[in-house]
Amino acid sequence: MELQIHEIEIQPSTFTFDRPSSAGSDSGSGSGEEHEIKGPVSPVKTPKSPTKPHNLARLKSRTSSSASSAKYFHAGGRTVYTSGRPPWYDCHGLLKEAFVIGLCGGSASGKTTVARKIIEALDVPWVSLLSMDSFYKVLGPKEHELAEQNEYNFDHPDAFDFDLLIKTLRRLKEGKKVEVPIYNFVTHGREKHSKTIYGANVVIFEGIMSFVNKDLLKLLDMKIFVETDSDIRLARRLRRDIAERGRELEGVLKQYNKFVKPAFDYYIEPTMSHADIIVPRGGENQVAIDLIVLHVHTQLQKRGFKLRKELAHSATNGSKTPDSLYVLEQTPQVQGLHTFIRNRETPRDEFIFYSKRLMRLLFEYALSMLPHKAVIVETPQGIQYEGRRLDASKICGVSILRAGETMEQALCEVCKDIRLGKILIQTNLDTGEPELHYLRLPKDIKESHVMLMDATVATGAAAMMAIRVLLDHDVPEKNITLLSLLMAESGVHSVAYAFPKVKIVTTAVDKEVNEQFHILPGIGNFGDRYFGTDFRD
Repeated sequence: MELQIHEIEIQPSTFTFDRPSSAGSDSGSGSGEEHEIKGPVSPVKTPKSPTKPHNLARLKSRTSSSASSAKYFHAGGRTVYTSGRPPWYDCHGLLKEAFVIGLCGGSASGKTTVARKIIEALDVPWVSLLSMDSFYKVLGPKEHELAEQNEYNFDHPDAFDFDLLIKTLRRLKEGKKVEVPIYNFVTHGREKHSKTIYGANVVIFEGIMSFVNKDLLKLLDMKIFVETDSDIRLARRLRRDIAERGRELEGVLKQYNKFVKPAFDYYIEPTMSHADIIVPRGGENQVAIDLIVLHVHTQLQKRGFKLRKELAHSATNGSKTPDSLYVLEQTPQVQGLHTFIRNRETPRDEFIFYSKRLMRLLFEYALSMLPHKAVIVETPQGIQYEGRRLDASKICGVSILRAGETMEQALCEVCKDIRLGKILIQTNLDTGEPELHYLRLPKDIKESHVMLMDATVATGAAAMMAIRVLLDHDVPEKNITLLSLLMAESGVHSVAYAFPKVKIVTTAVDKEVNEQFHILPGIGNFGDRYFGTDFRD
């Protein structure tokens, strides 16, 4: 079969990028505790120029694209996200879906090899790899007995749990975390534990039946078919099943001739017509890999944006104060505390002391907004007293590191036995964009009222990213309360517009944010002043 490639017009200027670097902000560094997710540092590699594909790959014009034209930040001739995860939503809090690549091909055709080579060439840390092998159905006693005799057909669409697979891939596309089952090919069953995968900018999904299900096809932005000679596939399958899965030669050959080969001819090969790109020889075809990476880079650029700058310069246009904003009453006591912490001459020990006093007032105010129920108690004098009691079974605090961590002690002082979580969001100094580096949340957080803490909120970019993280963990929006000692008007309106059900509680709101995203008149860098890392002359 002769393979042809349609011409692709590529503008050289599209791939001229600036080099970013990881950068600290008011968030500082992580706490060093055991964590659930951490953005890996990815070295910037010298890019390989895509070789002209002489009839070695076929690209059809129907690959999907995004309407947005802004660029991501880049380095070394390719898309790079440094060690942090960029936002996966726009300035209105709307999700920007992941780019999903579907890889299909016969058994042992080299799909996983192609996937890993794409990941390596992309040089993007935030890529999730999902294998269809994880979604084999749980076998009953009868099916398990057939599997032991190599009489169960694992190469039929009915062998896969497509409902769970589609649900899982859809959540990944939406940027949400998923629990992926782990299938044991020796015992023909699922392990008791599962693998947690978080949403990413690129999701690569591979499997022999990737293109069989119509609902599954709709989730794929780019479809690649890996075409490998049948003799090579058989040789690879023999080596894999005997060495890795403990099978006997006779059983592997029997299964191949009875199930694997007919399934390829009847189910898998016909789906080649759905492919946008056909890759002969699998992972050995570097030309095709380069072409795929080039196209994915283009798609990632089209999905980019500059979040903080857009938020900082978003005019409120005389909008009224959002109904979700609650500001602590400006009593002489509150104004006096602000006088101390805003004064640049206040010593660090006094700054900490008065900040904690203000934090406790803030939390007491926020707790009064949670559900309460009427209760009757008996006083020591034997007289009944009709009072109120908190009607929330689970409350947890989540701090946006580093400055938000300063508020944890005050929360613990006013709310006994509260559980705490942490999110580290740092600002990339080259791009000005927030990036997710660290995440640790209670397992049952979706059932809790969440106190999300950050000492100051300027543009609202970091707060919005943290709220999106909580929503991705199925926390209801109405159960989230954002608490901050000081907020800027632009940050208030940005968060309130994107997440109208989130309560915003603060002790003061200032009007301006400067070009460096500092609140004016402001409080300075709260984390530096609190931790003593503000080295002014």
